[in-house]
Amino acid sequence: MRLSVRHTTHYRFSEPVAHGLHRLRLRPKSTHGQQVIDWSMDLDGAKAEVAYEDQHHNATMLVSTVPGTSEITVTCAGTVDTADRVGIVGAHVGPLPLWAFLAQTPLTRIGPRMRALVSALDADRTDRLALLHALSGAVLDSVIYETGHTDATTSAEEAMLAGHGVCQDHAHVFIGCARHLGIPARYVSGYLKITGLVEQEAGHGWAEAHVDGLGWVGFDISNRISPDDHYVRVATGNDYRDAAPMTGISWGSGHSVLSVSLAIDQQVAEQ
Repeated sequence: MRLSVRHTTHYRFSEPVAHGLHRLRLRPKSTHGQQVIDWSMDLDGAKAEVAYEDQHHNATMLVSTVPGTSEITVTCAGTVDTADRVGIVGAHVGPLPLWAFLAQTPLTRIGPRMRALVSALDADRTDRLALLHALSGAVLDSVIYETGHTDATTSAEEAMLAGHGVCQDHAHVFIGCARHLGIPARYVSGYLKITGLVEQEAGHGWAEAHVDGLGWVGFDISNRISPDDHYVRVATGNDYRDAAPMTGISWGSGHSVLSVSLAIDQQVAEQ
């Protein structure tokens, strides 16, 4: 499937910014199941300082805020060819060893509710793939998809206690439980083409776990499926903070208001 993406992130500050530095993970890479045909990134109110690959093999850019600006706009646009690999991403690559994806983070750290969920799983513990699919379903049954109950700082155990959350929370609970089972797991940020919908409110997040013989396998807990050709992978990490599209700090900016616009459409691939 050929997907066109246009993603605009806009920050408006109540006071002119004296200094700011932001880390962008907004450029997808060609990898198993996707080929980036073209991609551009335009900055308004900020300038690029350096581009590099981070420890998770993500295409990363550091940008600085233009002193005195009161708005920053980052516009990404591009075309990506995707393939349905039934969720299989493939062999592990990058500088981090697999055991690095067994360590819990503050966002994934397991608690009593998550331990109970793992203990109650009705699946063959020797069949890792079946166990992970059972875990994915159990997470969504325990944390109903609903906005307004969590935010970017909510931990997996807090989402379990709330009983409601969004894709980010589902991924964190899944990752924390998988790691508790001794299975390497990581967070993925990217885009999902929703059938019949072009304009969307935000990007998407899901999880990947490592299965011997298959490599990394994706699990979109919120939609009860493994990612197919409707998905574009952009960044991965130990949790959302590692894969967040845009993070940073600003001084002298007062408070800020964030707005995001996202359009994903299917294109006809050239023959």
